[in-house]
Amino acid sequence: MSSHDERLSAVKKDYLVNLAKKGKRLDGRGPDEYRPITIEKHLIKNAEGSAKVTIGNTMVMAGVKLDVGEPYPDTPEEGAMTTSAELPPIASPTFETGPPREDAIELARVVDRGIRESKFIKLDQLCITPGEEVWIVFIDLHVLDYDGNLFDACSLAASAALQDAIIPGERLGKGENRPLPLGSPPISCTFAKYADFIVVDPRLEEDEVAEARHTIALDENGDLRAMQKGLTGSFTVEEIKNNIKRAQIHAKNIRKLLEE
Repeated sequence: MSSHDERLSAVKKDYLVNLAKKGKRLDGRGPDEYRPITIEKHLIKNAEGSAKVTIGNTMVMAGVKLDVGEPYPDTPEEGAMTTSAELPPIASPTFETGPPREDAIELARVVDRGIRESKFIKLDQLCITPGEEVWIVFIDLHVLDYDGNLFDACSLAASAALQDAIIPGERLGKGENRPLPLGSPPISCTFAKYADFIVVDPRLEEDEVAEARHTIALDENGDLRAMQKGLTGSFTVEEIKNNIKRAQIHAKNIRKLLEE
């Protein structure tokens, strides 16, 4: 970062901190408020499942494809899943072309872990021939517009696309088409910390000045299924406990949107 960029970042952070001292944020929200969330499903005809999610101005498209492949040796009677994320330059001037960067890999892993640890996809029902053939679920995340908090937007888009997905048995000669066997989806809530302030659903400017990030994935009972701490800063034990309590409240409301 150039000295000019560092000065701009310091000015931006000071402004956000001064707002936070008054209990305010740049867009008028309080520290514990989400931006409006919208979910649209079944948008890509050539995918087995698809969804578009917006959180404020952040927009993510998720596509699900299924194919037949070999199971992992240690789970011969279970299907498999893999998650990838694309951060194209059209979504933000800070994104670059080329192989996936660290932030794209981290994003995909966090979404993948929430789905996997909550057992959202019933992988034991995706076996075709034990030890030989299983259904493999590919989740592709494409960021269309980046205005902060990609973790929650991508997690929600992935869950919505999976809810929309079918197993294309007829197309591949592997039985009839049927819905993808699912349990209850994980709900992801992300917090950003700058100075001594912690806000939920950080927008772009808050993402840029954040010292630490905390993403929490919860199941339908509000139980913790996965957790990720990002950036170089830290949270105290009490801050982590408080974030989880806040996330449990938000997750109930977000889950309702996903179930509508």
